Amino acid sequence: MIEFKWLDAKPVGGDVVVFRLEDGATVKARVSVDRAGVALNFKNPDGANHYTINASLAITIVPPERKFTIPRSQVQAPTPPKPPDIRHVT
Repeated sequence: MIEFKWLDAKPVGGDVVVFRLEDGATVKARVSVDRAGVALNFKNPDGANHYTINASLAITIVPPERKFTIPRSQVQAPTPPKPPDIRHVT
């Protein structure tokens, strides 16, 4: 078994890269390191530290017209606020 020391990972700069496609759409890619570790009882053949990294990638695409649709059934109409409860003191 190889034992690893858990390492904290912090982004240097931003964690989002933005690309503009030729049709005007914007692609936003967010990368995060979920887990990083360095082996305590194992080295690479050249003697360098051996790391293990688990990363996540989230992609968001914004169309050039910046519009989207959702069904009416998913829109909740706001409820009007209740009037204050006013009582007269006698």
